[in-house]
Amino acid sequence: MADFVIIGILIILIIIGIRSGVKHFKGEGGCCGGGSSVKVKRKKLKQVVKQRTVVIDGMTCEHCKARVESRLNSLDGVLAKVNLKRKTAVVSMEKDVEDEVIKKAIENAGYEVIEIR
Repeated sequence: MADFVIIGILIILIIIGIRSGVKHFKGEGGCCGGGSSVKVKRKKLKQVVKQRTVVIDGMTCEHCKARVESRLNSLDGVLAKVNLKRKTAVVSMEKDVEDEVIKKAIENAGYEVIEIR
């Protein structure tokens, strides 16, 4: 009888694990801090003079997306839109901002910059 109880508990735990794993890989889970508690400040640029696309590794959920957008948008003269599925951020600038500044902001958020183009 005890074997059936243990097997039942294990089956329930496996089902819960599979469901949360599926949500995580779809980018719906709170893998790195829970939900999307990071509020992204919305701003507008007066005139876009330069645009870069940044390929980013390590983003897996909406919380990750919000963290990257928030860090980039905190830079003066920068507006970023992150595409979680493509693992990219389109960074628009109203003045010339060096790639190294953009890279450092993303890496300080905890993600890896693969390429800036």
